[in-house]
Amino acid sequence: MGTLILFMLFSALFAPATSTNRTLSESLSLSSENPEDVLTSPNGVFSAGFYSVGDNAYCFAIWFASRPSRSQDRTVVWMANRDQPVNGRKSKLSLLRTGNLILSDAGKFTVWETNTISISSLELVLYDTGNLVLRTLGGENLWESFHFPTDTLLPQQLLTRNTKLVSARSHTNYSSGFYKLLFDIDNVLCLIYDGAEVSSSYWPAPWFSSSQTGRFPFNSSRIAFLDSFGNFSSSDKFTFSSADYGQLLHRRLTLDYDGNLRLYSLESLDEEGEMWVVSWQAFQIPCTIHGVCGANSICSYVLGIGRNCSCLPGYKMINHTDWSQGCEPELDLSYGKSDGFLPLSHLDFYGYDYNNNPDNYTLDKCKKLCLESAECKAFQYTFDTTLGFSKCYAKIQLMNGYRTPYFEGTFYLRVPENILPWNANLAKEIGLNCSSEGPLLLGRVYLKSRVYGTGKFMLWFVCGLGGLEIVGIFLVWCLFIRTPNSSSADKRYLLAITGFRKFTYLELKKATKGFTEEIGRGAGGIVYKGVLADNRVAAIKQLYETNQGEDVFLAEVSIIGRLNHMNLTEMWGYCAEGKHRLLVSEYMEHGSLADNLSSNSLDWKKRFEIALGTAKGLSYLHEECLEWVLHCDVKPENIFLDPNYQPKVADFGLSKLQSRGANDNSSFSRMRGTRGYMAPEWVFHLPITSKVDVYSYGIVVLEMVTGKDATKGVHVIDSGGEPQQKGLLSWVREKKKRTASTKSWLAEIIDPRLKGKYDIGKMETLIGVALQCAEEKKDARPSMRQVVEMLLAQENDHQ
Repeated sequence: MGTLILFMLFSALFAPATSTNRTLSESLSLSSENPEDVLTSPNGVFSAGFYSVGDNAYCFAIWFASRPSRSQDRTVVWMANRDQPVNGRKSKLSLLRTGNLILSDAGKFTVWETNTISISSLELVLYDTGNLVLRTLGGENLWESFHFPTDTLLPQQLLTRNTKLVSARSHTNYSSGFYKLLFDIDNVLCLIYDGAEVSSSYWPAPWFSSSQTGRFPFNSSRIAFLDSFGNFSSSDKFTFSSADYGQLLHRRLTLDYDGNLRLYSLESLDEEGEMWVVSWQAFQIPCTIHGVCGANSICSYVLGIGRNCSCLPGYKMINHTDWSQGCEPELDLSYGKSDGFLPLSHLDFYGYDYNNNPDNYTLDKCKKLCLESAECKAFQYTFDTTLGFSKCYAKIQLMNGYRTPYFEGTFYLRVPENILPWNANLAKEIGLNCSSEGPLLLGRVYLKSRVYGTGKFMLWFVCGLGGLEIVGIFLVWCLFIRTPNSSSADKRYLLAITGFRKFTYLELKKATKGFTEEIGRGAGGIVYKGVLADNRVAAIKQLYETNQGEDVFLAEVSIIGRLNHMNLTEMWGYCAEGKHRLLVSEYMEHGSLADNLSSNSLDWKKRFEIALGTAKGLSYLHEECLEWVLHCDVKPENIFLDPNYQPKVADFGLSKLQSRGANDNSSFSRMRGTRGYMAPEWVFHLPITSKVDVYSYGIVVLEMVTGKDATKGVHVIDSGGEPQQKGLLSWVREKKKRTASTKSWLAEIIDPRLKGKYDIGKMETLIGVALQCAEEKKDARPSMRQVVEMLLAQENDHQ
């Protein structure tokens, strides 16, 4: 870290002054209709304004204003609204008197904002570093673009635990793509492929340990930095230098749409202008990047020619302009136990293995293993020369296919019996077309102010039918034109990108009988019991009123809808109409853990399984899903029990919904949680991490073990005979400290309603884990994954 700080100081010495020759002041706007409405940095290197991303589609962006070569367009380094372009007419970026900076589409719909408030006078300034800053006239920064990067990191811009780079969708489509650069839960800087159906980490190589990759996960800073001389340094001890290191050039580190992380330097071409050249890249062979050709496809790389994608035999491209969608079977593949296999040499498919122990298999045994499973699509058979035996990898999905002469194994593609014999030749390769995708089109009609009533309605309706951006027009139509009494059942529902339903407010009002049967309430809202039209019993949470737009709410529920784990409540849908925001999930007949603890319906075995299952659910939220979700309100009231008394954590997405203004869930503007379960970080305004959930989990476990309510504390008699109230955690720690005998102090704190019927070894482990989770210092607490491992080890030892 000392080296990193030196780099930052060294670059700062050579940075130009951060004054500006033009600012945007309060009550003023930049217009999409005026090409001259552009902010320029004092050194003339950067410009900020409306940037065309398609036909009548614009994003507010920052780009290099330097003179490009004839073969290159402007180089964009940041976009405010990359996933929701605005119209070319009447769209504005406005600095309001309230201190909020907003981007409005056609002067009506706010598509992006900084969510800042200030009573002081403000100005918007573009610094020489490329940082767009909203600051007071006294020099205090309220918001800056460096804290919200898109796909590019500039010199002096920090990549932290709160930020990430997200690639563009393609060479011509600037919207968010499938690749991300971020710090993972182990504090390691990594690249992740986050596709529509699958996701995986591909850099550093996932089959290597941290020591093999030279990374150092044992740190808590999570910070990376690029200087102007071409040196990059990260807190996990990953560093690199550009090929032209030492020259003071304009540089940018960009996560490109193909998933490769590249450092570019801007070099002069004399009369031809300037050109970006690659001075470092993470991958020399792009086929090792996950998801480059989609599912059921093969990536081949030829030096000097580049990357080619092709489908497996018997498969065809899904979309001839987009290889990321992969290939699909040309015929109906109905597998049986009499299928055959087509051998394809030097072909490697990484990941998605069916068998956990692939070692020491014969070829016949490997074939039999695959035939016994209807999910097995192929298997990979290799001989390990180091270990001296063969390995069998049965595949349930065919992702990340890569053909290379250096891979000595053979890939056996499963062939259904009804279409044998098979053509043993590989399908003809199709070159990857990176530029076939056309510009993003926005079909919009603008009406003069004298058009009113029915005529205006018909124009919008016709525009909606003929518009090329159907989703955008449909959302506007739903919000402002469509009535709730539509007779078409199909039109009453809108599928979010996660696939779970959108309910109308009237549907949920009817399901809950006018929101009459309240079953719970918390910081996020009130929960009602309801019966849906298909007779499913649901828990319907009505969130407290918010001014947040539907587009932002949909982005958040799309994350919640993608979360799927046996120890999380299943989300069925949502409602977003006007000011109404509701979440619909499965209803648990057995109620909450709090209800069951108070009614004494849980024996020792159930309590241990609930502790283990809850840990698994939280571990999934923290470490297994790509969108890092903190719960922030772990308590017995938010843990529900299914018919088998298996726990399901509820309200696991509300922390994201309540912190939309933050860059991610590790930063919050106010306290969250419930008294008695809140970690010290909330009180002392320390950085919020997943360890706040670990602390709350520890308190919940102590409550399960002792039968005491953490919110009420424990009544004790002090040395003077006076009654006193102690916190649950303090009471347990004092009992442990004062009593020498383990069995004695356990007996004093364990819920007497268990009547001594518990496993002493498991009980010791469970209380020990709980106390470790509830340590005041967050670094002393284990992760939820470690908690699961400790409890599973204890469970296995006693089986």
